[in-house]
Amino acid sequence: MKRTKPGRGSPRTAAAIAALVLLGMTASGRAEQSQAIQHDSSLTQQPGPVFVPGADPQFAEAFAEFETPMIPAPLEGAVDVTSIEPETTATRTLGSGVASYYADRFNGQRTANGERFSNAELTAAHRTLPFGSRVRVTNPRNGASVIVRINDRGPFTRGRTIDLSRAAAEQVGIVRAGHGTVELELIES
Repeated sequence: MKRTKPGRGSPRTAAAIAALVLLGMTASGRAEQSQAIQHDSSLTQQPGPVFVPGADPQFAEAFAEFETPMIPAPLEGAVDVTSIEPETTATRTLGSGVASYYADRFNGQRTANGERFSNAELTAAHRTLPFGSRVRVTNPRNGASVIVRINDRGPFTRGRTIDLSRAAAEQVGIVRAGHGTVELELIES
């Protein structure tokens, strides 16, 4: 059975509006009464009866419309997203190492995979990981992490494990020092 909302002039709508107006007047009347009680300390402060709109038979039908949630019929061919389980991504720990970041002079130059390098992108260079690999780089000192895509070979400085773009280095907080110890995880999807 398909439920439709009543029109603007229907008796149910008029009853609902009347109930809301009554509720508003009752609430404002209680506010004035409460203020009067606060100003006159000789009166006892006992709460008055509470107005419950759905309990009064006069307003029960009008408020039933607002209390009953309308559930739309599913569209033809629609997918129920509540039944879809979230994708789980496996990670493989690569260990820790020292990360540095690219100097600005490398902007626009070709990377080992042939694309143009940009310090604004979240990319990195690694000696052995395949191009396109996604790696989570985490700074253990501050807990900040970033996911980068491997698009270049390097670093070529002894003792360094990964070269990050400046944007990635800023996210993990190693720009000020120029390099820092990081933990690496390969994201396998």
